[in-house]
Amino acid sequence: MKSINCRGKLINLDMPRVMGVLNITPDSFYDGGKYRNVDMILAQAKKMLEDGATFIDVGGYSSRPGAKDISPEEEKCRIVPIIQLLVAENPEICISVDTFRAGVARAGIEAGAAIINDISGGMLDKNMLPTVASLKVPYVLMHMRGTPRTMKTLVEYDDVVREVVLWLSERISMARELGIDDIIADPGFGFAKTVAQNFEMLNKMEVFQSLDVPLLAGLSRKSTIYKTLGITADEALNGTTVLNTLALQKGASILRVHDVKEAMETIKLMEKVNTAP
Repeated sequence: MKSINCRGKLINLDMPRVMGVLNITPDSFYDGGKYRNVDMILAQAKKMLEDGATFIDVGGYSSRPGAKDISPEEEKCRIVPIIQLLVAENPEICISVDTFRAGVARAGIEAGAAIINDISGGMLDKNMLPTVASLKVPYVLMHMRGTPRTMKTLVEYDDVVREVVLWLSERISMARELGIDDIIADPGFGFAKTVAQNFEMLNKMEVFQSLDVPLLAGLSRKSTIYKTLGITADEALNGTTVLNTLALQKGASILRVHDVKEAMETIKLMEKVNTAP
C-alpha cells in the first residue's frame, strides 16, 4: 500500500488524491492576489475540502518565472497566520507548506502544517533535507533547475525524462539516508522544461514509477496548456482535466490543482473505468 503519515493520520495513496492550491501571494501566475482577505482564504479552503481535497497546499512565495523575490521573514508572515487559522477552523485539515526554505518549512510545520512541498528538492537550501528529517514529516521532492527567476534559461537536456528520473532518484536516496521516510516525487512540469519537454514527460510518465514512491502531477492551468491552445490560464480548465486524466493513467497518486471539484470528478470517472469488467 502506498501511504503517507500526516500528523499520525495514515493517508492511503492507492486511490489518487487531490491537493488544492491556496496561494497567499500577490503575483502567482493564475490566482495571484485572489486570496489575500482572510475570510476569502477560509472560504476557499472550506470549499476545496468540501469538494474533496485531501491536502491544501499553502504557498507564500510565487514560483512564477520572473516573480519578485521576497525575504524568508515576509514569506513566514504570509503563511504562518493562515496555516494557524486553517488549523483552528478545521483541526483535521492536512496542510502542505509550499516552500524551498528550511526555516519557512519549519515555521509552517510548527504552525500546524503536515507536509513540506519543496520545488527545489532541497537544492536551494542546504538545510532543507536535514530539517525535513528532523521534523519527521512527508516531503514532496520536485525537480527543478536553477531558481524560479533563472529556470527558463536552463532547459537543455539530452534526454529530459532520463535525466529527471536520475536526478529524482539521487535526491530520494539522499533523503532516505537522512531518515526521511515519506517521500512523494514531482517531475516538475513547467519548471526548467519547455512546452515540448513537458509533453514528453507526461507521455512517458509511467517511467517515473520506477522511483518506487508516490507521484505528484502539477499541471493545473500551466502555460503548457494555454500556450498550446492559444488561450489564457483562466480558460485552461478543460485542458487541465485532459492532462490530469493522462497523468492518472500513467500513475499519478496526487493531482495538485486549482480546481478541486473537477479533479475529483476526473478521479472518480477514472476509477469507474479502471474497475469496469
